[in-house]
Amino acid sequence: MIGAGALIFLTGCGNADGGSKDVAAEAPDAQVALAVPDGSVDVSPVVPLEITVTDGELGDVTLVDGAGAAVAGTVAAGDGADGAVWTPEAPLDYGTEYTLTASAVNEDDEEVTASSTFTTVTPETLSTPSIGPLDGQTVGVGMPIRVYFDDPVADKAAVESHLKVTTSRPTDGVWSWLGDAEVHFRPSQYWPADTEVTLDANLYGVDFGEGVWGEKNRSVSFSIGARHVSIADAATHTLEVYDGDRLVQSYPMSAGGPEFPSRNGPHVVTELNRERVMDSSTFGVPVDSPNGYRTPVEYAVRLSNNGEFVHAAPWSVAQQGNSNVSHGCINLSTERAAWFYEFSQPGDVVEIKNSIGPDLSAADGDIYDWTIPWEEWQAGSALK
Repeated sequence: MIGAGALIFLTGCGNADGGSKDVAAEAPDAQVALAVPDGSVDVSPVVPLEITVTDGELGDVTLVDGAGAAVAGTVAAGDGADGAVWTPEAPLDYGTEYTLTASAVNEDDEEVTASSTFTTVTPETLSTPSIGPLDGQTVGVGMPIRVYFDDPVADKAAVESHLKVTTSRPTDGVWSWLGDAEVHFRPSQYWPADTEVTLDANLYGVDFGEGVWGEKNRSVSFSIGARHVSIADAATHTLEVYDGDRLVQSYPMSAGGPEFPSRNGPHVVTELNRERVMDSSTFGVPVDSPNGYRTPVEYAVRLSNNGEFVHAAPWSVAQQGNSNVSHGCINLSTERAAWFYEFSQPGDVVEIKNSIGPDLSAADGDIYDWTIPWEEWQAGSALK
């Protein structure tokens, strides 16, 4: 076997004296191919700058912007045996011209170079989504991850593929689109208690479609706290409060009456108000109408955006435990409402059942995720 770099001798034609002539074979020229063709436009600023070398070894790789300023970066091995990828230390800018130059040498140390000048895309619109929960927050086991976009997302699969969720405890969570500008993530069952969750929304350089591109990357880490799942039974007029698997309170209550029945299904706590003015106009009933009201209450724990709360209602204590008379809320005595307020955290779950009302749905506002059957939830992913 001939070692690498050794001369390879081929037998030449016979000479006049019947001898032979030794001819040294020349090494083939190295070839350099750049994945981004010269003259390319509308290039994503995060496109892999792949380089392939045949019949040689990769030498220097440089990237400069349109003004000739060098861009810092590193070269790492690519997927193939002859491939490499140049990665900038910081993402490339939008709407900027760059020139990538790479050299290679063959076995005879003969150098060749290749270069490509390209321009990154100039988006019509840059988009940074809002994300909940907030970074560093502790929430209950019912809180989904919610991502809201300012503009409709045309390429949902491209966006969803760049939303990475990692958890300290195994889950089977899936993203599901609840509209063109809103996507949520939840497991098939409530989150395991005491779980650490991180969302890496790596959306810079991602084409959302129709001229909208990701403005930046975001990372949000939050904690799932204790498991608080309460059962509000409108038939028995009882609120059972659980801390983990342990029943800690069983309170008489009053749910929504015949004209304003409470919604059935899992409700997620979204906010807590020590004092609040209940205003019927916020969910479409004028204050000056026969069923309108504007009433100050204490210890209000919001369950939905249609006006459902658990709150203190000293005026209905006589009905609590035996009849439903509220406008959809769960009424408790002031003392019991105060205890529930102190016990609760955003993301806790209150499951309302046996109400004569419909199920919680998109018509009721922000978080109705747990009323959606798991198969239907999975079907809402753009990556199915």
